[in-house]
Amino acid sequence: MRVRDRFSISTTTQQRLSRSLSLALIGLFAVGIERGNVGIIVNSGVAILVTQLPALLERDYGIALDPALTLWITSAAFFHALGTVGLPGAEENFYVTIWWWDHFTHALSSSVVAAVGYTTVRALDEHTDEISIPSRFMFVFLLLFVMAFGVLWEVIEFSITLAASATGNDTILTQFGLTDTMLDLVFDTIGAIIVAIWGTAHLTDVVGHVETLLNRQSQ
Repeated sequence: MRVRDRFSISTTTQQRLSRSLSLALIGLFAVGIERGNVGIIVNSGVAILVTQLPALLERDYGIALDPALTLWITSAAFFHALGTVGLPGAEENFYVTIWWWDHFTHALSSSVVAAVGYTTVRALDEHTDEISIPSRFMFVFLLLFVMAFGVLWEVIEFSITLAASATGNDTILTQFGLTDTMLDLVFDTIGAIIVAIWGTAHLTDVVGHVETLLNRQSQ
C-alpha cells in the first residue's frame, strides 16, 4: 500500500501542498534578501529551482510525476531552505538550534537522491537486455549510490565552510564536524533504505515514463 493511500491524502490536497510550499520558498528567498543573508538567498533560490523540476520533466521530456512525488521533492527542498532561515528575530537558524533538523533533512533529501538512482537503473534494466540487475542487488546499489553522493556532499560542505572562513564571508552550507558528518551519512543511509523498501510501490509509474523516453530516443 502506498503511503498516501494509508493516510487518505487526496491528489488535490497533495497538489495544493506542493504549491503552498513553493510559494513559501519564494517568501524565504525574500527573507534572505531582506536580511542580506547570502546563505538563505542561495539555498532558497536553489530550492525554488528544484521545485520546478517536475514541471520541466513533464514539459520537455513527457515524464509526468505523480503529485505525491512532486510533493516529496518539494518538501525536501522546502525543509532544507527553511532550516537556513529559522524563526523571525532569532540569531541562529534551525540547523543550529534544533539538533535533529540536519538529520531529518539529510534523510529526506537522500531519499530523493535514492529515488533518482532507483528510477534510472530500473528504467535502464527494462530498456535493454544488455543490462540485468537482480532485485537483491538493487538494495545494495541504492545504498552505495546514496553513500557516494553523501560523501561528495560532505566534501562540498567542508570546502565551502573552509572557503567562507578564509574569506570572512557567510557560509552557504555549514559543516559541524566529524561526528556530525558521520551522523549525516547514517541518515543518508536511512533515506536509501526507505526507497529500497517502498520504491516499487511509489516509483513504478516514473520508471515506465523514463523507459518510454529511452525507447523513443533509441529508435
